[in-house]
Amino acid sequence: MYIPGPLRLSSYLLPFLSSPSPPAQSSPDTRTISFKPVHAHGHAFVDNASTPTLLFLDQSPSASLYAHDYPIGAFGDDYMLPRLTSDVLEIRTRKKLIRRPKVRPPRIISWAQSYRAQALHFNGINNNNDNSNKSISLPESWLAPDLANPSDEWSDVEVTVPDLTDRQTVITLAKMSSNAYVTPGGAGWYTLNDWNASMPFGWEPDADGLRGHVFADEKNETVIISIKGTSAGVLGSGGPTAKNDKFNDNLLFSCCCARVDFSWTPVCDCYAGGYKCGQTCLEDALVSESVYATVGTNLYNNITYMYPNATIWLTGHSLGGAVSSLIGLSFGAPAVTYESPGELLPASRLHLPLPPGMPANLSGITHVYHTADPIAMGVCNGPYSSCYAAGFAMESKCHTGETILYDTVRVKGWSVDVRTHRIEEVIDKVLADPWPEEEEGKSGVWEKAVEGWYRAADRVRAALDESVVRDDVNVWWGWGRRGPKRQPGGEDPKHGGVPKPVSEEDCVDCYKWEFGEWN
Repeated sequence: MYIPGPLRLSSYLLPFLSSPSPPAQSSPDTRTISFKPVHAHGHAFVDNASTPTLLFLDQSPSASLYAHDYPIGAFGDDYMLPRLTSDVLEIRTRKKLIRRPKVRPPRIISWAQSYRAQALHFNGINNNNDNSNKSISLPESWLAPDLANPSDEWSDVEVTVPDLTDRQTVITLAKMSSNAYVTPGGAGWYTLNDWNASMPFGWEPDADGLRGHVFADEKNETVIISIKGTSAGVLGSGGPTAKNDKFNDNLLFSCCCARVDFSWTPVCDCYAGGYKCGQTCLEDALVSESVYATVGTNLYNNITYMYPNATIWLTGHSLGGAVSSLIGLSFGAPAVTYESPGELLPASRLHLPLPPGMPANLSGITHVYHTADPIAMGVCNGPYSSCYAAGFAMESKCHTGETILYDTVRVKGWSVDVRTHRIEEVIDKVLADPWPEEEEGKSGVWEKAVEGWYRAADRVRAALDESVVRDDVNVWWGWGRRGPKRQPGGEDPKHGGVPKPVSEEDCVDCYKWEFGEWN
């Protein structure tokens, strides 16, 4: 969720960052490459179509790229087109194994289609006579590979990925995620140092769907898709995408169609009374064309068509990060998210490859967030939360892949506050400072923090409820101190100082709910 706020950038985040030559002992697989934005991307409904059309724009309107033969004139006058910068960004890369199916799925929903087809076949059900699935039609040929036999139907492929042990790389990707919210050159656009100008998507004035930017290196060997998160302020503002953003938030991250209590209007008709919800109904709702996760198929497929020899990465903040992760899981593409809500819930409903068959360290998915963010931590719910007040059912807390967790509550003394969810706050106040190394003899502190984080989340939720009852404003709004004190004469290294990525084991969503067929 993006909450507009003024940018407060530290001077060392402005575009004069340079990466020193790697030390002699560095792995030959580690290198630094430069990117700049090359396109903008977006979706819009045209000519009374039932599904949105994917649009691309270059820096020059005359050289615009678009999908499905969509006319450039539909964007309106040239002054309405997003203007792109020529500033560049540097990212350090490394090699990593990612597990991918040997036969690539055609679409994100192909996993759900394959699961449904195999279930119907196993149960001896004739799909032609089955009226229970209106949204999930069965695939013609592609069947999901068996995760129980990774050597036969899966390949562990060595892929170039961002080096997330490098703090400047983490900051650069966060800037790209932030830039997905704004038109290049507009207010809030981060100046980028060493990457191609982005191709924005979805920036026509009345566009109300998925949007963001595409970045590429000078040789078009690596392409990064950044996807915008929720454009919604605490007072309901946020531009033309706010309504669809909120709908997708409530569908993806709620236990059952955002049916929080009797006062809420559900976003789908799967509620079966009490704490019961229709599983098949939820899966059907999730593959609707209005859901960003499935619309993302068009985006990813078009980018791979435009850059057939490139390695594709994805990044995004909040909802944009969750969508990036779902696309990455579907196609085996590296994805780095920032302050994403827990997207294990929608990933499991889409039947995407997950543990134990898909080990977290081979998924290519990395989530970056901090413990004072109630949305990423899964505690922005309940009648006293700001999410509830704004009509967002943010009930999920578990993430796929690996997590880089910044314990801002313990290290910086922050209180849980929804304002810390903003990407600008994350860049300026979390990522800008090198994170303290684990003390000798205390290895595994991050693993323990993540493995037990959901228990801490419950305690945080209880503390928030109690703070509202006693009107303790400091507990809710205070951020606490800036960060760990530096040693006298010490200098901030530009690289390093990033927590170790670990998996969120034993995390459970929606434990009160029972899912099945209640028709």
